[in-house]
Formats: sequence, C-alpha cells, structure tokens
Amino acid sequence: MAEDVTRDEVCVVACADAWRGDGEILASPIGIIPTLGARLARATFEPDLLLTDGEAYLVANDLPVGPGNHPKVVEGWMRYRFVFDTVWSGRRHVMMGATQIDGHGNQNISCIGDWARPKAQLIGVRGAPGNTVNHPTSYWVPNHSTRSFVEHVDMVSGIGYERAARAGEWIGRHHEIRVVVSNKAVLDFDTPERSMRLRSVHPGVTVQDVVASTGFELVVPDEVPDTRRPTPEELHLIRDVLDPTGLRRGELPG
Repeated sequence: MAEDVTRDEVCVVACADAWRGDGEILASPIGIIPTLGARLARATFEPDLLLTDGEAYLVANDLPVGPGNHPKVVEGWMRYRFVFDTVWSGRRHVMMGATQIDGHGNQNISCIGDWARPKAQLIGVRGAPGNTVNHPTSYWVPNHSTRSFVEHVDMVSGIGYERAARAGEWIGRHHEIRVVVSNKAVLDFDTPERSMRLRSVHPGVTVQDVVASTGFELVVPDEVPDTRRPTPEELHLIRDVLDPTGLRRGELPG
C-alpha cells in the first residue's frame, strides 16, 4: 500500500465504483464506507445518483458522514413508503452488509446456527429478499474471513444466483448481484456459472491471502489486478469533505 493511501480509502473507492454507470437511481448504502462510496460516486462520476440524508430527505450537496449540524441542500422528500415504490420499480441499487455470504451470492444477516435454535440472533432478513429480487444489490464485508465467506450460509436472507434461477424467469431477469467489496478484495459473479470470482485484490493483499480467507473455491483468473487507488480529487473529497473526522477507519478490523 502506498504511504499516502490507506486501505479504508481504497475500500471507499471500490464501493463508489459499484454505482458506476447507474445514472438516475436511488443509491442506498448501508455502513460508513459504503455511504462514503455512494457520496463520492455522486460527487464525481455519477452526478445523477439520488442520495438521502439517511432519514427522510433527498439531498443535493456533499454531506459529511457522522454527527453534526451539517447544512443540507434538500431536493426532495423521501418518505418511507416511497422507498418501497422505488424498490419494486427496480430504480434502486443497495449495498448491504453480509454476516455470511456463499459462492453463489446467498447472503445471511439473520442468525448463526440452526434457525430453530440459533447460536446468535442477528438483525433478521430485513429488506434483503425484496432487494435481491427487484434491483441490483451489492455487499460490503469489512472482515474477509472463512467465517463470513462460507460454503453454505446458515439462513438465506438475500438470494443468490442459483436460487434466483430456480425461482423463475421474472426473478432471474431482475436479479443482479453487482459486486462484493471486502477489506481485502473486490469480487463479482461474472462467470458462466455465476460463481463468485476474484476481480481485484487491494494493494498490499495477495491472491493467496484472499483464497485462504475464503471458505469455498473462488474463481481466480490467471491475472488479478490491484484494486484502483483513489485519484487526488477523490482523496481530497474523502479526507476533507466527506469524512474529515476519519470515521471510515473504524469500520475495518484493527
């Protein structure tokens, strides 16, 4: 890793690139680094993205993350029920978390262990089923390990490619898992079998490290590039405008 660029900043840029080419849709990032990624994308290469303040307003300016009385340029009202209309229309791209994810893209945020008697109760399936059958979905996994990238998820919250294919033509046509961004790599499903593929490794991370941290067989191309570093303009936006207090650093394992 170059001295002037940190891992968290590379992750922000990787998340931003997930929305590249999306145009005028609602971007729904969950987590600090995905939120920074969406706001960075809108501030640079995707100016038509719609972003909320995290509550009820669509905002037009580059809001910093974290608490504070930050000025807002409000361009619309996004009531909760409007989110469902947007989900069902497909005009949204969400980046959710994944406590577990498997090689087909099935995601679990509900429980660890048997559903009838789990070892740990998590947040429940939330909006994951509706998200994954209606519009593009990406995932942010801040700790890439064999505990999170697993052979089989304990419960399916967001559906993966093989389940979408079995669910019928309509679901298969609308289902898209764009990318999975972790603290080590960027992964996608751009293979004939729709199996998870290693797209890039973050600077300072090796392919072998990612493979050893994954609990299933990844598709690994012959050449795996480094994830791109932020440009000087992007670094300025991340450090000085969007996250001047450095909250992004607390989302990665120490």
